[in-house]
Order: sequence, then C-alpha cells, then structure tokens
Amino acid sequence: MNIPFSKFSGAGNDFIMIDNRNQRITQTGIQVAGYEGQSQQFNLPSFIIKICRRGLSVGSDGVILIEKSDKADFKMRYFNADGSEADTCGNGARCTARFAYLKGIAQRQMQFETRAGIYAAEITDQNIVKVKMSDPGQPKLNILVPIKSGILKTHFINTGVPHIVVFISDIIEMQKWPVTLDELDVFNLGRELRYHPEFQPAGTNVNFIKCDNKQTLRIRTYERGVENETLACGTGSIASAIIASWLGKMVSPVTVHTHSGSIIKVYFDATPDAITNVYLEGDARFVYEGILFDEAII
Repeated sequence: MNIPFSKFSGAGNDFIMIDNRNQRITQTGIQVAGYEGQSQQFNLPSFIIKICRRGLSVGSDGVILIEKSDKADFKMRYFNADGSEADTCGNGARCTARFAYLKGIAQRQMQFETRAGIYAAEITDQNIVKVKMSDPGQPKLNILVPIKSGILKTHFINTGVPHIVVFISDIIEMQKWPVTLDELDVFNLGRELRYHPEFQPAGTNVNFIKCDNKQTLRIRTYERGVENETLACGTGSIASAIIASWLGKMVSPVTVHTHSGSIIKVYFDATPDAITNVYLEGDARFVYEGILFDEAII
C-alpha cells in the first residue's frame, strides 16, 4: 500500500492527514495484499475504520483527505472514525490548513472547500491557526427531552454538523443533586442523547458546558461518528459559545477550555437575528508522519 500520512492534533482531536490529490484512494477504496498473499479490496469506509483503530493501526478520531478543487486552493474531505463522511470538522479544518501550508499545497492565507462551504484560514503563529467557518443555522432553544433520569433542557444548533448544548446547571436542577463537569458521565448521557428520537434520523453531537464568566466556558463533548467522548470538538465549541451568547450568558470572543487542557477561541458577530463571521482559533500540532503499510488495514 505504502501511503504517506501525517498525524495532527487540534486541541486534543487527532487526525490522520493524507494528501490524496493524486486520487490514489477512491470511493471504492484500496486494494492490499493479505497475510498469505491474497489480495483484499477495502472500500473507503472500511479503509477509514481500519486505520482509525487505536492499538491495531494508527488510531485517530478521524481521517482527512486533501483533494483537488476547482473552487478553492484544495478540498478537505472529513471522515469520522466510524467511516462516515461528515460535512465539516472545526479542529480538523485547522489541522488541514496547517498541513496544507507545511506541505506547500497552500500559502499562509488560504481558502479550501468543504461540504459545509468554502473556509478561509490563516496560520497566525507557528502552530496556531484561525479559520473562518460557515455561518450557523438558527438555534432551537429550550428543547425539553425525556431521558432515563428525568426531563432535560437542551439547545440545538447546526454549526456545519448538528450539536446540542446542555448546561451543567440544568443537569443539577433536573437531578436535584450537585454534579461537576469533571464528574459527569459523559459517555452514557452523551450516548443517550446522541441517539435520542428527538434528534433522529441524523443524530447529534452532545456538548456539556459550564460558563465560568461572560467570556470563558469549559466543555466536554460526546462526538457522533467517534461514538465516544473526545478531548475537544471545534464545531461543538462554536455551538456552545453561540448558544450561550443567544441566552445572554456569553459575549465574543469566547475562550473555551477543552477536556484536553488546550484552549480554543471562538469569535463571532451577534445580532438579535443572526450569528455571522464565525472564527475558530487554536493549536494545530504536527505530531508525526509515516507510511501506511498493508498490515495497517488487515
């Protein structure tokens, strides 16, 4: 197989980056030799799932393919660890921009195509990237959702992919006993909400947040497609900052403290009718690079 790749981390979200402008990886996937010399064909979702396995392969939250574009400097295609293709990924977009810059695919200031629209990005420091994201949809506030432990207040918004935001204060009010964000069972509660009938058929990402003040919040996220808590989520950070702003709890810029300990900044213009000019800024770390061999996916 011998496919070059790079490993990047954006605030704790980790990604396998592949320059696929030569279209070596297609929708039908890639063919490799088996353990006994038998050729095996892996379609694209299977290929993604295999290389995202932690312990058996490279391991990551997702895979990003860089492809040619007739609309911008290049195209970013983002795949979740379960093999599904998503419209966008905020932390992935920042890693994509730095990867493209370091590999000579684009200049320090660039534009690239995603399924959520054209993004503009800038390398603002050695490993800090600021990306102009697409404007979000209108939020749906105060959605009361029945769950196993009671009725939980949630808020929905699409920031390129669907997100709900839950304030830790509302969980405390529902359960009638104090719980901190650090103590919260993000996996089980996040999974229950991610698959809840209220948010079907697409499902949703789930963000649990605590506002420390008007410009600082802390967040933990259960990500759809990864089907687990991740150390950070860019579009989730945007969703949380915007929902908190709409409810009068936040003003831009918002500093987001992620579960990895890294900090993401969210900028936006807010009016009573819309949120525009959304930017996501944070680190995009070039961790290592290597070659994918056949045994990575068998």
